[in-house]
Amino acid sequence: MYVTADIDSAVLADNPLGDPALRRVGIYLPPGYAAGAQRYPVTYVLVGFNSRGAMLMNEAAWDENIAQRMDRLITSGAVQPMILVMPDCLTRYGGSQYINSNATGRYEDHLLREVVPYIDRNYRTIAQRGFRAVVGKSSGGYGALMLAMRHPQVFGLAASHSGDMYFELCYKPAFIACVRELQRRDGGLAGFLRDLHTIRPRDGAYHTLLNTVAMASCYSPSADGFDLPFDPRTAEIIDAVWQRWLQWDPVHLVARHTEALRSLKLLYLDAGLRDEFNLQYGARIFSDRLKQHGIAHVHEEFDDGHLNIPYRYDVSLRRISDAMGQP
Repeated sequence: MYVTADIDSAVLADNPLGDPALRRVGIYLPPGYAAGAQRYPVTYVLVGFNSRGAMLMNEAAWDENIAQRMDRLITSGAVQPMILVMPDCLTRYGGSQYINSNATGRYEDHLLREVVPYIDRNYRTIAQRGFRAVVGKSSGGYGALMLAMRHPQVFGLAASHSGDMYFELCYKPAFIACVRELQRRDGGLAGFLRDLHTIRPRDGAYHTLLNTVAMASCYSPSADGFDLPFDPRTAEIIDAVWQRWLQWDPVHLVARHTEALRSLKLLYLDAGLRDEFNLQYGARIFSDRLKQHGIAHVHEEFDDGHLNIPYRYDVSLRRISDAMGQP
């Protein structure tokens, strides 16, 4: 069963981008939920860039939506019955990375202070970290790792599918394309931001620049909005800004959060061998960092790219269910 809840967020009210404070949260309830009094584990599912959680319920011609997937997994016995929660952390620029930023809003606080308590108050959850997981893909995979590292008292299990990491390879190669796009547009960056939602066509160059703008708003906010990590005329890297980005790179955060990572009942990550954003290499580096600190985890690779991989949720949800154990 799939239901929605509208949360009028006090945390997101008057956010810097003027994005809506009213957020619709998607909630999957397992078979039998309405008929009984049982309490259930919860997994928070974080979507990728330019997406809302409710989009996981979209009908596809040759694939399952998240509710159909869970019904199959639960009915077959592959996954224990659990609640899924799909928050909406979309911004004008396409995403929040599920962290707080002075340029976008306090989306990390929104999840921790509003969404999680709301779900525990209104649904029959097992409100314990050992039965509360977070999983996501791409930017959502990044968010899952960040939330688990920074808030292990809330989330006891984490899984990341093709999550953003090792920024030198997943973001930096795109900067030159951003410079070219800015130079061919009237008004440069200011013009791009002004016309953001009316630009046509929204081609690959548009999305590359939009993604970089979104990441800058998350990783290098400033009093005037955000700082780009490169010179828009010469493409030279601005090291002081780039170093601010790297402070948010998961591969550089392992040493700072060893105890939190070690406390997780499950830490799972994967990436496709043909990932278009080189995230398989970031996952390998992240795994190596974990090994250096003796942190138990599962790292897998699969023969595919970055897009159209929702079938990987079959793997992560099984792993989450097994690691939770029975209530």
